[in-house]
Amino acid sequence: MATLEDFAALAAKEQGLVIVSTLRADGTIQASLVNAGVLPEPAALAFVTYGRVKLANLRARPQLAVTVRSGWQWATLEGTARLIGPDDPADGVDADRLRLLLREVFTAAGGTHDNWDEYDRVMAEQRRTAVLIDASRIYSN
Repeated sequence: MATLEDFAALAAKEQGLVIVSTLRADGTIQASLVNAGVLPEPAALAFVTYGRVKLANLRARPQLAVTVRSGWQWATLEGTARLIGPDDPADGVDADRLRLLLREVFTAAGGTHDNWDEYDRVMAEQRRTAVLIDASRIYSN
């Protein structure tokens, strides 16, 4: 069994690029490529999204799988998504805390920015949502 730290180390080799798989209402899989990183507190894999399909799937069925590969190494994390965004409020997370959380997820995924005010503006304009994954299982080759 792999750990969250193992998953993060493998993802870091690929600039945080991972495949997120969610479940559609008809039982088929919807997959997409995102940048993800590990937040230290609470320890969780996280990414930022504004995709209508992915968010609709996660709101209805929060179970998901995230897979990373680098060369012939791979790891998959399965878990439950917690959504925090303008359309997915969370206790104790006001607009300013959401602004900072989106920055934290972005930097955990390896992102940098020259103009944080512009970043904040775009995130708010696009109604971006932070997805924090509570891992139930992590496995690898």
